[in-house]
Amino acid sequence: MTDLSRKRNFCIVAHIDHGKSTLADRLIQKARIIDDRQFQNQILDNMDIERERGITIKSQAVTIPYTAADGNLYELNFVDTPGHVDFSYEVSRAIASCEGALLLVDASQGVESQTLSNMYMALEHNLEIVPVINKIDLPAADIPSVKHQIEHDLGLDGDDAVLVSAKTGQGIDELFEAIVTRFPPPVHDSSGKTRALIFDCHYDPYRGVVVHLRMFSGSIRAGQMIRFINSGSEYKVENAGIFRIRLEDTGILTEGDVGYIIAGIKTVSDVQVGDTITLAEDPAQEALPGFKEVKPVVFSSIYPIDSNDYEELRDSMEKLKLNDASLVYEKDSSLALGHGFRCGFLGLLHLEVIQERLERDFDQSVIFTAPSVRYHITLTNGEEKFIDNPADYPDQGRIAAAKEPYIRASIITPSGYLGPIIALCTEKRGTQTNMQYLDEKRVELTYEMPLSEVLFDFYDRLKSYSRGYASFDYDVIGYQETDLVKIDILINGKSVDALSQLAYKGNAYERARHVCEMLKGEIARQQFKIAIQGAIGSQIIARETVNPVRKDVLAKCYGGDITRKRKLLEKQKEGKKRMKMVGDVELPQSAFLAVLKTKEE
Repeated sequence: MTDLSRKRNFCIVAHIDHGKSTLADRLIQKARIIDDRQFQNQILDNMDIERERGITIKSQAVTIPYTAADGNLYELNFVDTPGHVDFSYEVSRAIASCEGALLLVDASQGVESQTLSNMYMALEHNLEIVPVINKIDLPAADIPSVKHQIEHDLGLDGDDAVLVSAKTGQGIDELFEAIVTRFPPPVHDSSGKTRALIFDCHYDPYRGVVVHLRMFSGSIRAGQMIRFINSGSEYKVENAGIFRIRLEDTGILTEGDVGYIIAGIKTVSDVQVGDTITLAEDPAQEALPGFKEVKPVVFSSIYPIDSNDYEELRDSMEKLKLNDASLVYEKDSSLALGHGFRCGFLGLLHLEVIQERLERDFDQSVIFTAPSVRYHITLTNGEEKFIDNPADYPDQGRIAAAKEPYIRASIITPSGYLGPIIALCTEKRGTQTNMQYLDEKRVELTYEMPLSEVLFDFYDRLKSYSRGYASFDYDVIGYQETDLVKIDILINGKSVDALSQLAYKGNAYERARHVCEMLKGEIARQQFKIAIQGAIGSQIIARETVNPVRKDVLAKCYGGDITRKRKLLEKQKEGKKRMKMVGDVELPQSAFLAVLKTKEE
């Protein structure tokens, strides 16, 4: 079908848990592109983690045929997007490959922070936005209030909102008609040069990388040589086709299509999301706008629980890298934990997903060290470097200045929870830049705060203070000066490198005390006293003591003179002193995990 007027490319954007995947299920079921026997809920979510957590991690696409009320057959290309802030770049590329967006709002929750940020992203790409109010079947649904929020907070017409229940299928026919009538068709490019935007890719163990792309001009057919404009690499197209849940080989993709190509690409790292594909023999000179390299923001080291499993862990990491180009890792080693990997992640959710995939898909038992951010250090000799690993931290005397990454955080909360949330943001060194009442019940707070403060317990506490009603979204805005120190943890005077952390000086005492308390509960008592200390350089700032187990040396004394008992106790005391000199402490694996837990847990 080459008639552009019969094509519609659209995506669904929403806050987490507003029903994107369920709505996608209903659209696919209605189009009958898969029979009921093969259908399952969250059909576009391929991973077990996505199903269990109810989140979308990888964006998916599907082509849906639809016969409209005017009798014409339309080709609807639907791109599903991840909802979490960690994957916002993937969302922006998925949005760039569409002409329209369904903005999904929960009828019981209303407009939340990511609803706003995703709408702004859609507006930046000049998309036509159709508001959709979902979950109208819920008893708690408040449709007039949500319509008012859509008008007041988003500036859209609340009366234009399509009312649906993705769960029951109510309103889906009206939604299909709205997609056909209110979204514009793709615009014809008269230059004649082939240009296609890569918005995602996945790895197939038998066929290599499957590249997901949107054709903006020209065509790509099997057998042609293609070129990636930003990376410069060239490949020969083996297959081209569209998504019908499974891959459907059509041999050609034309202007306005959303589909895939297979071109013998070995790893996902060779394909950059946001890159432009053109033909090698007649290349377009200009790439499509918006491309950038995704950089990790959170860093942590992974070690196998049994050091003999290092080879297996390495193979597992290589296989994961085939599927996830945003995972960055390099070899690392620790005196306490042996050989492992230093990894970079897009955010905390990304870290959790990688951890779960290692444990489930590859059956690996692993330990993650405390997550850290990347600091910018200026040394006294003028040299500048980026540091994300406490092991690379230079001596305090050589550091002239240190900077840490800052984020702009947007929090939307019911006004009743305002006090505790402002106190939480202030405790996390946040600076309030804006506070706006969206209506009589809800407030939007904007804070600038260090990214490192969000890594530990911020999100959990925000949700518990607001009983789950506050929503949180952020973007990284740059670096600011900070007073940075390295906390060393000493056990019986020996430093344990795997427990070291970089922290803001004002929080160092609290952080060190917390680690010492956690370790005290994990280390088994010995025949001698064990000192657990937190130190900055040579200064001890926190201490806990694991008291010794004492053997009852007086058990054989049934009476007699006190001097006999004292003599035995003195002898035991001498022995304990000797033991402490040679005694070494075994750290259980649970000790490393306990350090990562927050106080409330």
